[in-house]
Formats: sequence, C-alpha cells, structure tokens
Amino acid sequence: MGLTAQQIKHHLDAVGQLEPRFANALERAGYPEPRIRPRGYATLMRTIVGQQVSVAAAASMWRKFEDYLGPDLPPEKVLEADFDTLRACGLSRQKQGYMRSLCELVVTGALDFEALPADDEEAIARLTQIKGIGRWSAEIYLLFAEGRTDIWPAGDLAVQAGLHKLLDLPERPSEKRTRELAEPWRPHRGATAIFTWHCYNNPAL
Repeated sequence: MGLTAQQIKHHLDAVGQLEPRFANALERAGYPEPRIRPRGYATLMRTIVGQQVSVAAAASMWRKFEDYLGPDLPPEKVLEADFDTLRACGLSRQKQGYMRSLCELVVTGALDFEALPADDEEAIARLTQIKGIGRWSAEIYLLFAEGRTDIWPAGDLAVQAGLHKLLDLPERPSEKRTRELAEPWRPHRGATAIFTWHCYNNPAL
C-alpha cells in the first residue's frame, strides 16, 4: 500500500525543516491526502488500460474487462483470450500486447509483485520489462502501491510545475534539474512528489 497520512506528514515535516518555502506552503495548502493503490499486477493492468484514453473511456473498458475476467482477474485467462474477445472490451491491439507481456511475466514467475527488489532503481528496471510500462508508470506503482518513501518521478510535468510554483523558480525545471533540486530531500522525496501534485493548481498558493 502507499504512504499513509501519518507517513506523509512525517516526511513533509522533515522536508519543511530543510526548505522554508515548503514549510510555508504546508501552512497555506495543508497536507495532501494519501494516494494508495493495491499491490499486484492488476494495478499495472489498470495503468495499461488507462494509457492515452480519457478517464471515462478507461473506466468503461475496465468494467468490461473485469466482467470478462471475473473478480480475481487471473492472468492465465488474459493469455487464453483471443483478439476479438479482448477487443470487445475496448482494448486495442497495442493494449492487448502490453497486457499479454505483463501476464506472461506473472504466469512464468519472471515478475513477482510480492518480491520486487528492495533497491528502487532495480525495482524500476524489473517493472519496465513489461511492454508499455515506462519509468514513470513504474515509479507511480512503487509510490502508490508499495509506499516507497524516496520515489521521485522527476519526469512528471505536474511535479515539475509544482516545484516551479513552490520554489518560485523563473521557469518550469527540466527533468534533470528536477532531480538535482530534490537531492537534499532524500529519503523523503515520495511524500514531496505527492505534495507537488497537491500544490499544482492549488488556489491556496
């Protein structure tokens, strides 16, 4: 599971001691709500369904997909399904390919969601073996489903925009600069990322 409200508060208070502008923003915007997803392959399956489509379209596809698979979402059933069956759920050929990649890794035991490497970079490398899962998706999974405390999705545009606002920077920082700025905040960067999303477009700031 993801970081709890208590953990988020602890980590953000620590960052606030290091960076007065964060402390000021915390007073004005308050602490963000936890963002928690279930651990396991179904969460990444849902990520694949939601790629490059609207929230409403993704929800519709997921409902049809769940109706077909059943509540346990067995990966074997995805591998057994033919193209037309999955297409009837609204899944494109590309999405089906990504799903099959994920399910093959799970069924063969090549990817065990209960035993991902403890090192964050190694865990990201393991997850990005899945076709269609890039670094950002892997980072979001590790933050929201595993609650890893130092995940920092520096390539996320909202994280960059949030830092632009929080640190009163002259322009939105690049991915490289976003990584550099966050180095002093280790090992609290996961909660910091959640706070940047909370502050992005927040009227209190």
